[in-house]
Amino acid sequence: MVSKVVSMCMSQRKTDPKKNMGKGFLPKGLGLTGDAHVGAEKEVSLLAKQSILSLCQETGISAAPGCFAENITTEGIDLTSLAIGTHLTVGNARLVMVQVGKEPSQAHTYNYQGYSILPKQGIFCKAVESGKVKIEDPVRLIKD
Repeated sequence: MVSKVVSMCMSQRKTDPKKNMGKGFLPKGLGLTGDAHVGAEKEVSLLAKQSILSLCQETGISAAPGCFAENITTEGIDLTSLAIGTHLTVGNARLVMVQVGKEPSQAHTYNYQGYSILPKQGIFCKAVESGKVKIEDPVRLIKD
């Protein structure tokens, strides 16, 4: 299976769920243009579609990409198996992974219907090369 982008989400306030915009721009050193987290230390968040589907099956809730505050929802790549420092291209942007998950007690951890999976199953990246990203764009690991 080819790894790809299935949603590109943003919100203007940190306390709001993110909405799928279908595309976006990741300027180097800033993150997703227009998102509340632009310029933050953890600029871009990624979450696998399978993580969302698994939670929905386990709990009976209905959730869509963006409900868990991720910027980019992916398919076909095991994000949590990646090591910190891994480089990947998403669309024509280049990202470096800086963190796997985060502490649920950290400020601005968003939950949807009482569930928060980004802290355990998401990854956080910095944009090291600017680029456009849209739904169906490939997600590729860069082997140095």
